[in-house]
Amino acid sequence: MQKIFITLLIVSAICTTALAQTKGNTEFGVNIGLNGATVTTEQYTNTSYRTGFNAGVSGEYYFSDRWGVKVKLSYEQKGWNDGSIGYGNDPSFSTNYKLDYITIPIMANWHFGRTRNWYLNFGPYVGILINAKLTASADDAKALFNTVDGGLTAGIGIKFPVAPHTRLFIEINGQGGASDIVKNNTDAALRNSVSQINVGLNF
Repeated sequence: MQKIFITLLIVSAICTTALAQTKGNTEFGVNIGLNGATVTTEQYTNTSYRTGFNAGVSGEYYFSDRWGVKVKLSYEQKGWNDGSIGYGNDPSFSTNYKLDYITIPIMANWHFGRTRNWYLNFGPYVGILINAKLTASADDAKALFNTVDGGLTAGIGIKFPVAPHTRLFIEINGQGGASDIVKNNTDAALRNSVSQINVGLNF
C-alpha cells in the first residue's frame, strides 16, 4: 500500500510540473471515491458487489474550452463477493474475491453547459493487477488471474469553483471489462464491472 501512494505522489508532482509549464492548457486533479465492483459473463452479472475505494491523480490537456484528453492513474479495489472456488477433487466453497488494480484510463473529455462546468468523458483503460486475495484462504491468489485487464470507461461530472484556479468536482464513472480476468479460463469469460462515485479537486 505504501508503494502505491508513493507512486501516486510522484505522478502528482509530475502533473504539477507540467501544469506550471503549459500556462493553463493542462489541468491537474486528485480524487478519492467509492467503488461497487463485481464481474460479468455473457450470460449473467454477479449480484454480490465488493465495496471498496479508489484514489487517483489525473491530468487533462485542453484543446479548446469544450474538448480535452484526460489521463488518470488510480488505485482501485475491485473483485466480487459470494463467489466459489474448489481445488482438484475438493468440493467448492464460498469466498469473496479481493482484486486490487492500478488502472490507467485515457479519455476524451467533453465540457458542456453554459459555464462548461459539466463534463462527459469516455475511452479505454488498462488495469494492472497488484493484489489478489480470497477471504476463505490466506494464500495469495494472484496466480489465478491475468496480470493485465482492459476495457472501456465512461463518466459524467460537475465542477464547482472554490478558489481561484481551484475547483471541487463530483463525478460518477463506470468501467466495463473487455478481457477475461481469469488465467487459462476454460469456462465463460469473466470480466470486471465497476461503478464509482468520486470527489476531488482540480488545479
